[in-house]
Amino acid sequence: MSGGRLAPDDERALRELAPRVLGALVRRSGDFAAAEDAVQEALLAALAQWPSRGAPRNPGGWLFQAALRSLADARRSERARAQRESAVAERRAEPAPPPDDASDLAEDAHDDALIALFTCCHPSLTNASATALTLRAVGGLTTAEIASAFLVPEATMAQRISRAKQTIQSSSVAFAMPSAAERAPRLAAVLHVLYLIFNEGYASSAGPALTRVELSAEAIRLARALLRAQPDDPEAAGLLALMLLTDARRLARTGPIGELVPLDAQDRARWDRTSIAEGTALITAAFARGAVGHYQIQAAIAALHDEAPSTDATDWPQILALYEELRRMSDNPMVAINHAVAAAMVHGPETGLRLVDAPAGDARLAASHRVDAVRAHLHERAGSRDTAIRHYLAAAGATANLPERHYLLAKAAKLQAG
Repeated sequence: MSGGRLAPDDERALRELAPRVLGALVRRSGDFAAAEDAVQEALLAALAQWPSRGAPRNPGGWLFQAALRSLADARRSERARAQRESAVAERRAEPAPPPDDASDLAEDAHDDALIALFTCCHPSLTNASATALTLRAVGGLTTAEIASAFLVPEATMAQRISRAKQTIQSSSVAFAMPSAAERAPRLAAVLHVLYLIFNEGYASSAGPALTRVELSAEAIRLARALLRAQPDDPEAAGLLALMLLTDARRLARTGPIGELVPLDAQDRARWDRTSIAEGTALITAAFARGAVGHYQIQAAIAALHDEAPSTDATDWPQILALYEELRRMSDNPMVAINHAVAAAMVHGPETGLRLVDAPAGDARLAASHRVDAVRAHLHERAGSRDTAIRHYLAAAGATANLPERHYLLAKAAKLQAG
C-alpha cells in the first residue's frame, strides 16, 4: 500500500485487519469472491481517507463497516463497472463511517489469517494465482501493487485474481480450517506460496531493483502468523527460519547505488544478527522434533552461511552434504545448481562444471540465466577466461533484473580488460 502515504503503524494495521474483515464478511455472506472485493474497496477507502484525516479510533470497526457497506451496495445494484467505480469515488469523499459494531470480527486475528491463507492456497489453483490471491486477500495489497510487483499490467493481474476467486467460489470450499484429510496437502501449498512470495521479494525476477522489500517483509509476516497458528509444525518453523536467516543479509546485498554485492564481497558486519539468532533458534528447535523437511534443510544451509566469518571459512563440506540430502528429497533443478556450486567449493570448479550439466538440460530452466551465471563463475575460477566471458554475457542477456544484469556485464568487462 505504498501509494497511500500511510503511517507505518496504520499500514501494518490494515494488513493485519484485512483477513479478519474478510473472514467476518465471508461468514456473514457465504460469498468469498464478493466479500474479497468488498474488503478491497474498504482498503482503498482507507488509503484515500486515513492519510489526511488520520486513522479512526477503532480501525477494525471502521474497515468492517466500510466493507459491509460496499458488499451491500454491490448486492443492491448490477450497474456497470464504471458506474460502480464512480459511486465508490463519491463515497470516499464522504465522512468516514463510524467505528460501529465489529462483533463479527474474530477475536483471534491469527485464526482468520490462517483460514484465509489455506483458502487462497486451494489445491486447484496454480502457484501464480494462489500467490496473487494471497497477497491481495491476506496481505492487503491492492491489485495495482501486486501487478507492479510482478511486472504485469493491472488488468492482467485483475483477471488472474478474478479467475482464482471464481475457482474457489465454484469449489464451494468453506471459509474454515481444512479437515484433517485436507490439511496436509493444503499446508504444503501454503508454505510453497509463502516461499515464492519471499523469493520474489528477496531476489526479484525483473525490474530496476535487486529486491522488493514489501514482498519479502509480507512473506515473513504471514509466515509468523502461520507458525503462531501451527506451532508444532517443523516445516512452518523451517520456512520462517529460512526467511529470517536469508533476509538477515539483505542490507549487505546492495551497494550505495543499489548495485549487487555478491556473498563473498559482502560486509558481514551489516548482517542482522537479531534475525540470525532468531532463525538459528527456530531451526535448532525444528530439527529437535525429528521429522526433517526441505525448508528446514535450506534453513540449516542459510545458518551455516550466516555463522561463517567469511566465504573461505564457511563449512562447505557440511553445506554440500545438506544439498545432497535436498537432492534426494526433490528434483528441483535449482537445488541441483546449488549442489554443483557447493561441490565446486569442496572439490574444485571442474567438479562443479560436470555436475551443472544435468540441471542445464532441464526444461524448467530454459528461460533462466542461472546456469550460465554459475558456469561463468566456475570457468572464471578454473582460469578459462574466454569461456567465462561468454557465459557471463549470456547470463546478462537472459536476466530481466537490472542490477543483476549490470553485475554480470561488469564481470565480463573486467575479464575482457584483464
